[in-house]
Parts: sequence; C-alpha cells; structure tokens
Amino acid sequence: MVDLRQQVPEGRYGRTAGSSAGRGGSAEARTDRRLKITGGVLGVLMLALIGWIGASYVSSQDVSGELIKFKVVSDSAVEVHLEVRKDADAAGVCTLRTRAEDGSEVGRKEVEFRNGSSRVDKVITVRTTARATSAELVGCQQQ
Repeated sequence: MVDLRQQVPEGRYGRTAGSSAGRGGSAEARTDRRLKITGGVLGVLMLALIGWIGASYVSSQDVSGELIKFKVVSDSAVEVHLEVRKDADAAGVCTLRTRAEDGSEVGRKEVEFRNGSSRVDKVITVRTTARATSAELVGCQQQ
C-alpha cells in the first residue's frame, strides 16, 4: 500500500505535535516559556495599576451623595430627598438639577453641607421655571 500523506519540510511550517518543543529542550520551548512569563507579569502589573487608580479615585471622594427620590409638588417646585456621606470635619456642596419633559433644564440648586455630621439626610426644595418631570444629582464635591 502506498502512503499518500505528504511530509512537510522540517521546521518550515512551525512546530508539529510530535516536535521536540514538548520536551522542554528546544529554543522554541524556551521562547514560549519566556513569552508566557512575560505576559503573566505584564498582566499582573496591569491589574495592579487598575486597582491603584480605582483606589485613589475612591479615596479622593471626600463627599458623595445619592438622590434617594424626588417628588414634583407643583409647576414651580420639586422636592428632592438627598443623602450625603462625607468626613465629619469636611464641608461640601452638591448640585441638583431638574428637567422638563423635553429634556431642558428648568431648575438648578447648589446645596451646601457644613462640618459636623458625617451623614446628612435632607429633603430640599428646588424651584423650577416650568413643570419638571425629573430630578438628578449632578455631583458633590468638597469645599
């Protein structure tokens, strides 16, 4: 019987399943091992960098707020329930915004929080120029 499979020239098309790379002695095996180690080290360094950036961002947030709920009380006012967390000795300011049905801004208010308490839970009235359909917390920052 005649074997119809063709043999490819040695080393021309890369490694084959039966090559000596699996035995750990060839230059290709050493190169592969170095690449895997280098990739692993770079991956760990990248994760460490992302973690460090995230931790520094979170720790720099001395004042953070959360809009719990809002209630449209009239065509010219919205009540906003705001919860703020901060260091007890820090003063901060939070900006609230109300929008009309078409998305245009109809009200904005900056609310200041003085030193003293680390957690402030407050209902704030935001005056509007037209009937609002939504309210949002734009952001909080330390003063």
